[in-house]
Amino acid sequence: MIDSLRSKGTLRKKIFDDTNETASLSEVHASITIPEGAGFWKKLMAFTGPGLMVAVGYIDPGNWATDIEGGSRFGYALLSVILISNLFAMLLQHLSLKLGIASGRDLAQACRDYYSRPVSFILWVLSEIAIAATDLAEVIGSAIALNLLFGLPLPLGVLFTAFDVLLVLYFQQKGFRIIESIVAGLMGIILLSFMYEMLVSQPSVAGIVDGLFPKTEIVTNSGMLYIAIGILGATVMPHNLYLHSSIVQTRAFNRDEEGKKTAIKFATIDSTVSLALAFFINASILILAATAFHANGHFEIADITDAYHLLDPVLGVSMAGIFFALALLASGQSSTLTGTLAGQIVMEGFLNIRLKPWLRRMITRSIAIIPALIVSYYYGEKGTAQLLVLSQVILSLQLSFAVVPLVLFTSKSEIMGRFANSKILTAISWAITLTIICLNAYLLINTFTA
Repeated sequence: MIDSLRSKGTLRKKIFDDTNETASLSEVHASITIPEGAGFWKKLMAFTGPGLMVAVGYIDPGNWATDIEGGSRFGYALLSVILISNLFAMLLQHLSLKLGIASGRDLAQACRDYYSRPVSFILWVLSEIAIAATDLAEVIGSAIALNLLFGLPLPLGVLFTAFDVLLVLYFQQKGFRIIESIVAGLMGIILLSFMYEMLVSQPSVAGIVDGLFPKTEIVTNSGMLYIAIGILGATVMPHNLYLHSSIVQTRAFNRDEEGKKTAIKFATIDSTVSLALAFFINASILILAATAFHANGHFEIADITDAYHLLDPVLGVSMAGIFFALALLASGQSSTLTGTLAGQIVMEGFLNIRLKPWLRRMITRSIAIIPALIVSYYYGEKGTAQLLVLSQVILSLQLSFAVVPLVLFTSKSEIMGRFANSKILTAISWAITLTIICLNAYLLINTFTA
């Protein structure tokens, strides 16, 4: 019966209570209480958390390289690309949370339900590659930050990141709200660091406003277009779509239509506000590069280490580099927490295999550490910088394989019920999907023919 339903392309309807083992992240499913009869703000606070955990994925170390290069080469011109990418992200994350709340399935589970086993297996492999690429960026970013802050050699910094698995496992045992609080704290460090950077760099307000409006030059200038696509690929993260559809189910909301409607409303507010903060941080990185480097004739700064060493002398202050590196370290560590959960969600959702958390984490981290260790040892800073860029190219190429199923599922009333996408939202979602596919095809051609 199951196989026949799959062959017809119809999602199997799953009926389970909140404690059933088929629930996404069953150990924390519906574990956070939503106060009954509470006012708007108290309810919003209860739903706040998943959005921040998703947002840190949009400011992981992989974003830094593309933002720095874009700002140093083209000034404020690519701010509009960051804005558009963020708007794409807001819509896609809304679809992701809506899928999780309305259907009770995360994106990986929905793929396993809807597609044949061979197709599901291929999608699982692709999502694992994306998570490994994300983890690679976190390893490299954290190692670079440790090198800048404490002088730790890059290979040693890479090895040091292996031990964060112990921290992740420790905090997972303390409850999901603890993990959300840690991520929120790390996000606060990043936010405060870049608020300081904006104060000391004193960027051009007129330049910022002008940069927020798209220009035809972005399309006609091949160098600008290439970096613009890189920013898009680094901003919208495929693993976040799997993650968000799962962690919104940690809230114990009523599973009737009214309860789902309320949950979608508050989860969307949480997600949108959190991604607005991510936009501010990404924009700040580009603005800082434009103000400190482009405006002073440093047009070829695409390396995080070079940016760190140039900030203090160019801006004429002594703490700009320190705050920059501190934000980088917080970015890498916060992304590590969410990457761990995404890996668990993907494996359990696609394969229905539940590994021990420490084993799952060590497998993923080993895949990331081995290439980072080899490159950092033999090729040093330049090699790790190139590996960081490569990780973003890989992520960009994987994005379509997460977005297409997401838009497809959320547009089907047999899966979503009354919460299926409207015709207008469906059209906008497919237009964004087509844009992502076309831009990634362009990126792929240029990467391998350059």
